[in-house]
Amino acid sequence: MGIVIIGGGQAGLQSADSLRTEGYTGEITVVADEPGLPYQRPPLSKDYLTPGKEALPLPLRGEAFFTDKDITLLTGAAATGIDRTARTVSLEDGTMLPYERLILATGTRNRTLGCSGAELPGIHSLRTLADAQTLHAALPTARNVVVIGAGFIGLEFAAAARAHGCNTTVLEFAPRPMCRALTPLMGDWFAGAHEHLGIDLRLSEGIDRFEAGEHGRVATAVSTTGASYPANLVVVGIGVLPNDILAIEAGLETENGILVDAQLRTSDPGILAVGDCANFPHPRAGGHIRLESVQNATDQARHAARTIMAAAGGQAEANPYADLPWFWSTQGPYRLQMAGLARPEDDTLVLGDPAAAKFSVLCFPDGILAAVESVNLPADHMAARKLLAGSARLSRQEAEAEGFTLKAAAKSLLNALA
Repeated sequence: MGIVIIGGGQAGLQSADSLRTEGYTGEITVVADEPGLPYQRPPLSKDYLTPGKEALPLPLRGEAFFTDKDITLLTGAAATGIDRTARTVSLEDGTMLPYERLILATGTRNRTLGCSGAELPGIHSLRTLADAQTLHAALPTARNVVVIGAGFIGLEFAAAARAHGCNTTVLEFAPRPMCRALTPLMGDWFAGAHEHLGIDLRLSEGIDRFEAGEHGRVATAVSTTGASYPANLVVVGIGVLPNDILAIEAGLETENGILVDAQLRTSDPGILAVGDCANFPHPRAGGHIRLESVQNATDQARHAARTIMAAAGGQAEANPYADLPWFWSTQGPYRLQMAGLARPEDDTLVLGDPAAAKFSVLCFPDGILAAVESVNLPADHMAARKLLAGSARLSRQEAEAEGFTLKAAAKSLLNALA
């Protein structure tokens, strides 16, 4: 019956690729609900919106990949149900796909606003290629842009809008940008950095309603403080929700996503879940966590392939999934890179020069390095990944030593392991 993969994003295609790499010779079918070749999502809010840049998506894999790897790609095909007893997936057009193993790589969907005027023309989300194409066409003539939410997508878009010369206002209900993902120190630095770019960042101020102009399009955003901001283009970036409806309807266990074990199996061992939709146990999180990143999507896909192959061959299971999380975000001239999982309460140490926009924040819960946030220092980021992925334990006292650098510490670690 082969393997069916629902989802044509990073996690879905990497699952198919890794299955072939691991030696799987059966049928593989990837079900992708968007038309056309699957593409990379991260550039849509960054490079894709750069002034003067041609609006071309970056494919995840070329057409030849599917032929060469003997993988069936069904595009514009939405999965509508899973019959776990019959082991079939039903598609919107009535097609039934039998499966031996099923991988759910369904990703996420954008949260939506419920305030008055949220459906007015001129208010957009940013997730799909179609969304990005619409915004790419609108930005050159937009004058007043309002962004709802100072998360990664919101700030990436705000920086792009400012590069187009737009008057750009960001409304964020939290006291700091990217509040859930960054240390307070780094969040406060980015608040100042975006203000330096000319972005009007309004913190502790959410959206109350939108008002239309004379042509019925959005013209004004009214915040929770009662302040009004002119807006002929609005982008809503208030986070995402896991696409777990198929899993719920199939009776799989869910909680903030599809619950999986350390081998990425759902409550049905014949079904695995990977990527943004999966809520999985991770030792660095101290329990279950759901991560939204390219790294997690691709690394989990590789692990899921190994899990399937071990079960098929009667082999011992691989070690539990515990790959180091790492992330990135490009916001105008600022390249933010993170390794590990930082917590707001972590003790922190700064290396480098924040005033020059080249520095790193080291996080030390219980006195041991657990995460590093870097701005415009890719060498620090790569060194942090090497340090955190290994078994070395770096103390704050060691990091405070005169002449300490992450690069030298990582080199020392590699020499010790050689």
